[in-house]
Amino acid sequence: MEENHLFPVFFKLHRLQVLVVGGGNIGLEKANAMLENCPQANVTIVSMDFLPELTSLTHQYPNITLVQKSFSCGDLLGKDLVIAATNDRELNYHVWETAKCSKVLINVADTPDLCDFYLGSIVRKGNLKIAISTNGKSPTVAKRLKQVLQEAIPDTIDEVLNKLSLIRDKLTGDFSAKVKKLNSLTDVLVKSERDPL
Repeated sequence: MEENHLFPVFFKLHRLQVLVVGGGNIGLEKANAMLENCPQANVTIVSMDFLPELTSLTHQYPNITLVQKSFSCGDLLGKDLVIAATNDRELNYHVWETAKCSKVLINVADTPDLCDFYLGSIVRKGNLKIAISTNGKSPTVAKRLKQVLQEAIPDTIDEVLNKLSLIRDKLTGDFSAKVKKLNSLTDVLVKSERDPL
């Protein structure tokens, strides 16, 4: 049976340099996804043309840079992640080849075989963030699961997280003792309504 062997990672985009190649709808979608999750993301977008919405983003987010030119190898200098976001398959493949030669992680939009990482569906409630992956099989299922989880997780979860953070900071003992105490405190989160307390 096939399994999902992806390793989930949460990037601190404010510490990284991201290159997006493509100034159209796909580039806009990818830029918005990053900025929704990290408004301080450092993103450079290279394209010959830009949607007006991308130009507007530069006024709202100071760490977004638009560079009006054709993609070249030099665009990868100092970059940590690259997203090829054009509707030109040949150009996307060229960006992929260049990124692989430069040892830069790349995502080629809608081409799972050319992706080192995916941009999954994200559920956000305050400090809680859950990424959903279907291993590239069905973004639609990921979207539906996102809706279910968004509704199922209470809006008060951030209060719980903040209180547990304060408790964790005050706990004494070794790592194992702290984990045991926190597991005991959070057991109520996984008990079903039928379980006796």
